[in-house]
Amino acid sequence: MLIRAKMLRAAIVCFSIPLPACVYAEGIDTEHLFGFMIGTDTGNVGEREFQSQTTGRFAKSGGNYRAISQEFELEIVPARNFRIEIGNAFAAHDINGIPGSDDRRQLSWQGVSVDFRYRFLDRDAAPLGLTLAVESHADRIDETTAAVVRNYGTEFALAFDRELVPNIAVAALNLIYRPEWARVGGEGAEQQESAVGAALGAMVQICPGVFFGGEARYQRKYEGIGLQEFAGQALFVGPTAYFQLSERSRLTATWSVQAWGRPAGSNAALDLTNFERHQARLVFGVNF
Repeated sequence: MLIRAKMLRAAIVCFSIPLPACVYAEGIDTEHLFGFMIGTDTGNVGEREFQSQTTGRFAKSGGNYRAISQEFELEIVPARNFRIEIGNAFAAHDINGIPGSDDRRQLSWQGVSVDFRYRFLDRDAAPLGLTLAVESHADRIDETTAAVVRNYGTEFALAFDRELVPNIAVAALNLIYRPEWARVGGEGAEQQESAVGAALGAMVQICPGVFFGGEARYQRKYEGIGLQEFAGQALFVGPTAYFQLSERSRLTATWSVQAWGRPAGSNAALDLTNFERHQARLVFGVNF
């Protein structure tokens, strides 16, 4: 009976904690709610935020594979519905016995990026939210093989979201196209590739400022920026958690496993040539 009473008191405290202003006063803020996906919110005018994003990718066919990317990002909101993010990334790789990649164990500065987002529809005034995100990057280290490259790419994403239950549950859909150009070692013929994908996620607020849910992401890779030659496909699924640590800080954690995949010309149940078996991301942000 004593244990039950303590559990009941803990539940009452959890649900009675006042929500941070960014959560309860204006509904759910989806800007940073998801891990590998994005929401349609873009922040308030004049808002500035520092963000640390750590992404891990593990396990490929044929050997041992570990890759961790650490990005430091500065976000500003100069105008209503418009957000700019500037990033700087470092990459650590531990590769051994992977076909098509040299064995490497290194930590390097990877490159820089800039992300522009504009919200066309606010879900508070429309049936759903709609935001276009354009993120461009320039890298000197290939994120998969860790080889020295001159790599340029842009990701175009259309994000949709809608609150299913006001202040309780929200769902989001992302549609993605990502072309990339690269020269290995800065010399030789230019290599081109592209990817398209769709992602669906949902999050539920279980107590003030704490959300749990999941994301499902389907991706297809091609040789050439015009989707000329199919290379492989994969479906990732996994849980996501969001914690509003304080009025100014937050933490998002997500993990995805390749549930199904197939490289071109194969009947394999997974595509561990073009994609990893596991992907994880930890994002910490603070307003200032």
